[in-house]
This record gives sequence, structure tokens and C-alpha cells, in this order.
Amino acid sequence: MPNNIDIFDSYYLAGMVEEIAPRKTFFRDRYFPTGAGDIFNTQKVLLEYKEADHGMTPFVVEMAGDTPIDRSGYQITEYIPPMVAPSRILTLDDLKKRGYGEAVLSDKTPAERARAMQMKDLTDLDKRIIRREEWMCAQVMINNAVDLVEYADSKTVGITRRIQFYDQATNHTFTPDNQWDAVGGDMMGDVMAMCDLLMERGLPATDLVIGGEVANFIRDNATIQTLLDNRRYELGNIKPQEMYPGVAWMGQLNFSGYVLDVWVVRETYVNDAGATTLHFPTDAAMVTAPNCGRLMYGAVTQIEDDNEYHTFAGRRVPKHIVNKDKDTRKLRLAAKPLAVPSTLSPYIYAANVT
Repeated sequence: MPNNIDIFDSYYLAGMVEEIAPRKTFFRDRYFPTGAGDIFNTQKVLLEYKEADHGMTPFVVEMAGDTPIDRSGYQITEYIPPMVAPSRILTLDDLKKRGYGEAVLSDKTPAERARAMQMKDLTDLDKRIIRREEWMCAQVMINNAVDLVEYADSKTVGITRRIQFYDQATNHTFTPDNQWDAVGGDMMGDVMAMCDLLMERGLPATDLVIGGEVANFIRDNATIQTLLDNRRYELGNIKPQEMYPGVAWMGQLNFSGYVLDVWVVRETYVNDAGATTLHFPTDAAMVTAPNCGRLMYGAVTQIEDDNEYHTFAGRRVPKHIVNKDKDTRKLRLAAKPLAVPSTLSPYIYAANVT
């Protein structure tokens, strides 16, 4: 007797989610990868970070033996990740309609159409979660914190919860003496100083992330154009090309030995108020390096068909809900993501540089 596969079972749906090709994103993919130890089977996630240790050992008199070295600062903090759970309802009317791209005289049965719509819905819900994760990663890099507005339902006023990283005051910002396009502005010197701040902490500086207005300033700056044309001075090269949706690699620039990849962010999202908003301010700049953070996930607990609670550890947790009275099926895709820095202040952010 053949095995009957329940395509609405959570484990089967989870397999379908794994087959979805992930949307390429800049902040999430480049700076906040998810490793094997970043998916927890508990409600809370554990963040461990310490200050970089790049001190030297002293010389000792031979008969003295050795020199005790203190351990570098080390912190362990627990966080409860926020939950996202977009859903979509499938009604009898949806099953009767011709699907997008489906032949006008299609012979698909309602069951076949339901399976196809289920995969499409999972893909759409996953994209929405990815956009929220991208927003979270950008917010953490800009603010060293993230403000989470959590809703009980679509009609309830959200409650704001702030997750702030580091217990002590840690400076992750830089303020130029003058704006770069103003009299006395010194973009080359300011970016070099931002790199120095990271290097003093033993952290790499390889990327310069900028907004569109800053990119226009660099493109039109006569001094930079002159240095780029000077064959005896390797300032870098400018060769813009889109590498991520809404994000272009502008080229490389040499800031007194710091060779940085320049990334221009023009990517937008639609905020909770329905307004189109930039992920990164158009007049801002940031110095950092890839893999400066991690995207962690807490476990999702939900009631399954056996009426018992089950806990799932993963990036995405699907759930199928049937309302027999209304003849509807609801597909939910849940996740508990939290973007966190890997070390103390692995990025230096400067606002209003132009």
C-alpha cells in the first residue's frame, strides 16, 4: 500500500521551505551570516562576545619563571528574539480561480491548485521575513540597537521593545569636524580615522558603506578624480556595478593604506506606516568588515494536529491551520530572528557627512 504524504504536515512544509531559493540581501548576507551554533532549540538565544585582545607579553628574568596574564573581558547575555509570523488564507474561491500564469483552459484540480498556491504562498511569506531581517541587520549596525514594535493583532497598537547591545558605553559613532562637501571637509582623513578606531580594537576595516548622496559627492569630487588619474598614486578604482538588489559596489579607494570596498546602498523597504524608506541614510557612511555580526534564531513552539505543543528549531517554522466552519486553510510561516554583533563595536557609523 503506498504511503500517503500529508502536504499540510509541518515537517513536510518545512521541507518545502528549505527548497525556496533565498532572496539575496546586502546587510544580512554580507555582515550577519547564520552559523551552525546560531539556531537555538530554546526560546532565548545566548550572545557571547569579548573585546579583542592584541596586547604583548612582557620580558621576564629567567629565574622569575613566568608572567600571569589576565583574561580579556568576556560577556554572556541572554536575549528573547522577537517573533514574526506572516500568514495567508486559502479559500474555496481562491481554488476556483485561475492562478497567475496558469493556462486559461487549465485542467488542474482544486487539490493540485492548492499545492501550487501553497508553495507560492510560502515563498511570498519567506520574502517578507527576509525583508524584516534585512531591516533588523541595518538597524543594529546604525544604532548598536534595534527597536521592535510588537503587535498582538493588526488592530492593536504596537508595544515597543528596545534591544541595546553592550552594558557599558561603547562608542560606535564618529562625528566629522566638517561635512565632506563643505569648506574644510576632509573625507579621506575622516574615513582613515574611522578605520583607526577599528584597528585600535583589533578589528578589521575593509568596507565603506555609504548612502546615495555620499556616492554622488565621491563621484563628482575633483580632488578624488585627480588622484584617481594620477598613475604614480594608487588611490583605487571606481567601477560601479550592482551586486545586491538596491546595492552597488562602487569600487575601491585607498585611505592612506586602508583599501576599502565602497558599497552604495539605495535599497528601500515599505515601513509599518506604508511609506517607502531607505535602509541606509543617503547622507551617512560606515566603516566595517564582512561577518561582523550573526543572525541568530530562537525556537518556535506551536500546537500541532495532535493537539500537543511541539518546539521547532530553525530559520523558518511553517504551520497549517484549518477552519472547517468557514472552509478555509491558513498557512503561517514563523521565525524568531535576532541580529547581533560578534564583537564590541565592529562598525563605525557617521551620520550627516554631506
